[in-house]
Amino acid sequence: MITIKESNVTIMVKDIDKAIAFYQSVGLTLKDRWGDHYAMLTSAGITIGLHPSAGKEHSSGTVSVGFMVDEVAEAKSLLEKNKITYKEDDGKSGTYVHFKDLDGTILYFVKPKWN
Repeated sequence: MITIKESNVTIMVKDIDKAIAFYQSVGLTLKDRWGDHYAMLTSAGITIGLHPSAGKEHSSGTVSVGFMVDEVAEAKSLLEKNKITYKEDDGKSGTYVHFKDLDGTILYFVKPKWN
């Protein structure tokens, strides 16, 4: 049986420098970078890989990446500070703040309603 030591979600991007700056602006930390070929950013419980794509497809399509937070107001303030458009939604499972990265990948902050 294989032992998975770590994992990440890879997102295809047009411009790796701009993508790194974007993900850092919403709270992730640069873990490692291999020139213009690949970068890994981390936050509690997740590693996101950024991979430049020369193709037409840059977003993750129907995949979304969520970040759980304690305070929705702090998440909205962070997005406003970075001039990132968002939409708030009070759903059954939590309060969501939906936004997109520079390449259209769907992201969200959520304050869950469960313990």
